[in-house]
Amino acid sequence: MPKIASKLREIANLLDEQKANPFRVNAYLNAAKTIEKMPEPVEDLLKREGFPALLDIPGIGEGIARSVNEFVVTGRMSRLESLQTGHDPVALFEQIPGIGPRSAHRIIETLHIDSLEALELAAHNGRLKQVPGFSTKKIDLVQTWLAHVLGYRRPRPEPQQAIAEPPVGLLLKIDEQYRKKAGAGELPTIAPKRFNPGGEAWLPIMHTTRQGWHFSALYSNTARAHQLDRVQDWVVIFFYDDRHREGQHTVVTETRGPGTGQRVVRGREKECSDYYSAHAVKAMP
Repeated sequence: MPKIASKLREIANLLDEQKANPFRVNAYLNAAKTIEKMPEPVEDLLKREGFPALLDIPGIGEGIARSVNEFVVTGRMSRLESLQTGHDPVALFEQIPGIGPRSAHRIIETLHIDSLEALELAAHNGRLKQVPGFSTKKIDLVQTWLAHVLGYRRPRPEPQQAIAEPPVGLLLKIDEQYRKKAGAGELPTIAPKRFNPGGEAWLPIMHTTRQGWHFSALYSNTARAHQLDRVQDWVVIFFYDDRHREGQHTVVTETRGPGTGQRVVRGREKECSDYYSAHAVKAMP
């Protein structure tokens, strides 16, 4: 139990250093205090009553509850690792039954995601089907494992009904704002754990709230981005809302096809094309 509270405090401290929303910082601090004062270990509560029992604890919202459940099940808290930009996404996905190194690399290269929440969203929104080797049966297995680890089973959407995400226009505006502020040196910087042997605080990070969505944006610090020299082109945007719908997208400069040179949201290229077409029509005299 002290370890879980300590992890939540680490998240709060990182968010505070990165100038995130104070309410979000306080939510993690209050959750840590609550867990420390519980009369029994939270692990025992989970084993006895399951994930819904976490939501009955005052001050524990669904997002924090999912992180606690993940830590109890796997021994890691990927939300913290993402904030530290120190986790290996291949190792993260390899822990899922049926996903080996090749499948993990395909997920990352096809969808540009590196968190369990983003993978869960991709599985339910149909984008995981774009990854070679992922049949309907395999996707169902992934969803079942994620529901167990994240502690929450999304209701299966009706056909043609997608789980809510920020519109691509908003994601593109967040991308533009981030790159402009990062280029002007107006953002706090963090020292990522990966690919940073000198421990230099070089990676700009931006937290902002728009249209009811809370965003964290930063340049991609993945192995692939470094290999292709795209670190300062690929922008990773994490998002969540007050209903704890959360996920992640990467915005890149398109290098092929009719959209060459445009900023596009990986996995939502068709929506981006429609967005640009609509705005081009509006801009016409």
